[in-house]
Order: sequence, then C-alpha cells, then structure tokens
Amino acid sequence: MERVTRIGSLVLPAAGWLVLLAYHAAGAGSPLVTAVVLVGVVLAAVHHAELVAHRVGEPFGTLILAIAVTIIEVGLIVSLMLANPESASTLARDTVFAACMIIVNLLLGLCLVAAAKHQREARFTRTGATAALSTLATLVVLTLVLPNFTTTIAGPIYSPVQLAFVASFSLILYLTFVFVQTVGNRDYFLPKKPLVALDDHAEPPSGRAAWTSFAVLVASLGAVVLMAKSLSGPLDQLVDAANAPRALVGVAIAGIVLLPESLAAVRAARANRLQTSLNLAFGSALATIGLTIPAVTATSFMLGLPLMLGLDPKSMLLLALSLFIAALSVARGRTTVLHGAVHLVIFAAYLLVTILP
Repeated sequence: MERVTRIGSLVLPAAGWLVLLAYHAAGAGSPLVTAVVLVGVVLAAVHHAELVAHRVGEPFGTLILAIAVTIIEVGLIVSLMLANPESASTLARDTVFAACMIIVNLLLGLCLVAAAKHQREARFTRTGATAALSTLATLVVLTLVLPNFTTTIAGPIYSPVQLAFVASFSLILYLTFVFVQTVGNRDYFLPKKPLVALDDHAEPPSGRAAWTSFAVLVASLGAVVLMAKSLSGPLDQLVDAANAPRALVGVAIAGIVLLPESLAAVRAARANRLQTSLNLAFGSALATIGLTIPAVTATSFMLGLPLMLGLDPKSMLLLALSLFIAALSVARGRTTVLHGAVHLVIFAAYLLVTILP
C-alpha cells in the first residue's frame, strides 16, 4: 500500500500537467476529468507536504502543511476571480468563511470525536490552543465582520485605506503567531509526551527524499493553480443550472482544498495525537485568513477588482456561535465526545442554511 501511495503521489502531478497541456492544445477539455485529476493533484500535494513536514518535525511540520494548503486556496480564488470578474467581489469572502466553518466545526468536531475513543477526556496543551483561537477570532472579526459597520463606504465594503490596513495587519498578526509557534513559545504547541503514541510515527524520510517531495510539491501547486482556471466556467454553469446560491462555489473550493489536510488531522486524532490535530486545524484556519486575505487584496488592487468581505447577519450569527463554542471546547485543555458533537451540529446547520437560505 505504501508503494502504491508513493507511485500515485508522483503520477498524479504529472497527470495534472498532461491534462493542462491537452486542454491548451485542444482549447477545451472534459470538466469531469479535470475535476477528478485536480482532486488527485491536491491529494498528492498535501502528501508530499506531509513528508516534508515529517522530516522537519513539529510544530514546523504543521506550518508547512498550512502554508501549502493556503497556496492552493489562494491560487484557486485568484484564478476564479480573474476568470469571472463579475462574481469576484464575494468569492474570497465566501471561500474564507466556508474554510473557517469547515475547520472550526467539521474538522474540529471530527477530531474531538475521534480522540474520544482513547480516553473519556482527550487532553492537549491549553495555552497553545487558546492562543491560536484568540488570534483566529481577531482575524475573523477584522476581515469578515467589521466591514459591515464601517461608514466611509456604504455597504459591507472596506475603503482602499481600510482594506490595506486590515490586509497588512492580518499578515503581521499571522507572522507573529508563526514566530510564537515555532520560536517564542514552541512548547505551547508540542504534544504532551505521556499522551503521544510514539509507535504510530514512521521513520522520517531521508534528506534526498524530502527534497524530492519538496520539488514535487511545488510542481503540484503550480498544476492546481492552472487547472482551477479551466474549471471556473463549468463550475459557475453547474451552480447556475442548479439554481443554487453563489456561496456554494466558496464551499466547493474550501472543501477541495481542505479535504486532504482534514483527513490527516483526523488520522492524527485517531492515533491519540490530538495536539497535532489541533495544530493542523487552527494553523490552517489562521493561514487561510492571514495569507489569503492579503494575497486577494493585492490582486484586487492590481487588477481593479471589487472585494466585498462583510458577512450577512445569518453568517455572522453562525460565526459568533462557532467561536464561542470553540472557546469553551479548548478552555480547559480537556474535551469529551460531547464537545465534538456540538461542533458537528453547528456545521450541519451552516450547510443547511447555505443550501436552503
């Protein structure tokens, strides 16, 4: 099985570039084939990111995974913004909000439920989790909630100066968190040794294998970004044909990007490594805002594209509930299966009101 996975992780990126070459040579291609190969390339990208992460160790490993996933997400968003300027104004907002709801509710809920099979109260380092959650709450409110209450420009839109300020300080705050996680207070994000199943860890890859994985990772990220543009038209047509809300496009992008990392986080929780799961979950959420918003803001300034970030009242209510429950879940450094179930119910409610607003 390991050999098959290794071969597949090398074949899929090559298949992605072949699909791109065929698409540009013929001027068109099968959306279904492109979508299937795109998911495969995303899986391969995160697989190689995991190998590099395993080589460098915690907490640098989860940071590499988060940045790799965010690069994919930014590439998808920017590609779709360029392909569909008329619907670009809300795409970043919908995608970032969907990613936050998936991570804070679906992923966190699944990890807490999976970890509960090992002990009635799953434990983790509280200081690291609360630091990550407080940073996440600040970024979410500044980027997705505050625009609804500013008055320089009417509507849920920042003025250019306000948008530049928020984007800049989102990046600064994220980089500050990364410094604390990797240098300043690294021990806050390390697993508690008595609770770590050491025998679940495989031997780290060699330096040569890690560099090979890094090269394939870069190639995979490039393929994902370019393939996204060829899927933008069919994706919009599918949403229009189903008469579904435009927000589903953001949910689809977030779901594609976060699926591999979500699987990795749940696997870690099932192996009694809840701290690693939380590092993956919160790190992805922070990178989603701290890196995506500045990148999308720069794109909107350079190309003159509108950018609407403010959420509607229904979404703000769900976001406030999600952050409040998450704060309660990590407050004691101990969780039960009930905490996970509550998060899963909130995600189900979010999905329901997105499909049936």
